[in-house]
Amino acid sequence: MISATIIAVFVVMALSIMRCFMGPSLYDRILAVNVFGTKTVLLIALMGFFMGRPDFLDVALVYALINFISVIGFLRLSDSDGFSQDSDSQSQQERR
Repeated sequence: MISATIIAVFVVMALSIMRCFMGPSLYDRILAVNVFGTKTVLLIALMGFFMGRPDFLDVALVYALINFISVIGFLRLSDSDGFSQDSDSQSQQERR
C-alpha cells in the first residue's frame, strides 16, 4: 500500500513539473513549484516511514520551511516586478 502511495506521489510530481514548464502565467509556474515542493516533503516522509527511519521527518520539516520561504520570496519578487525587464524601464534608466 505504501509503494502505491509513493508511485502516486511521483506521478503528481511529474504532472506539477509539466505545469511548471507549460504554465500559461508566472503565478501558475510558482504554484507548480510549490506543489512540487510539498509533494517532495510528503515523499521524504513516506520514504522515512517505508524504510523505518523516523529521522527523515526532521528533514521533511526543514525542507517544508525552505519551500515555504522560497515561494514567499518569489511571490514578493514577482509582485515588485523584479522578473520583467521591459523596454520602458530600460529607457527610464538610460535617461537618468
